Amino acid sequence: MPRLPVLRRFAFTLALAVATALPTLVFAQASDTTREMILNDPAAPKAGNPKGDVTIVAYLDYNCPYCKKSAPELEKLVKADGKINLVYKDWPILTEASVYGAKLALAAKYQGKYDEVHKALMTIPGRKIPEDQMLAAVKSSGVDMARLEADAKTHAADITALLKRNDAQAKGLRLQGTPVYLVGPLLVAAAPDYAQFRDAVAEARKRAGKS
Repeated sequence: MPRLPVLRRFAFTLALAVATALPTLVFAQASDTTREMILNDPAAPKAGNPKGDVTIVAYLDYNCPYCKKSAPELEKLVKADGKINLVYKDWPILTEASVYGAKLALAAKYQGKYDEVHKALMTIPGRKIPEDQMLAAVKSSGVDMARLEADAKTHAADITALLKRNDAQAKGLRLQGTPVYLVGPLLVAAAPDYAQFRDAVAEARKRAGKS
């Protein structure tokens, strides 16, 4: 797999072209850790433009304060740009409640409400959010709770399998924590603001010859 430039926290402001490089990544032969599955896992929630010219893959945890800081910035850019394909990778690594929140969000996907639950969980202030507070936020997001509970049970194995794939991919990429954003060929291990996301997307397009 090609080397991925790494953009460290705030060090990438207007310095995208000189990003340092990761060692060449060696993936297992298992199909769930390939580049194709990272970018196009059919079970992964998506937003933005599915035919966009830049794909952003977001590895996030609902107890990560830096994820919460950058989430609305990314959402604003995706809406304003119109040509970004956003792929969510729930990667609950901080607490057991993080796993609970991720499973709620992924269960909501089956009724087309992943975005609503994702936003509800990301807007809870603080860290180490307990499960009951997460559940209250989800209930206020407008989802059909009876269906969510049913889907969580019916699709429990699929949801668990997706979380395991996300974890395997993150480990294959040697990620150290959340948030991490794959912006085209760039790896952004930081909590960017709107302008920094915009600059990363512009650099990704430049490297792809699309700017």
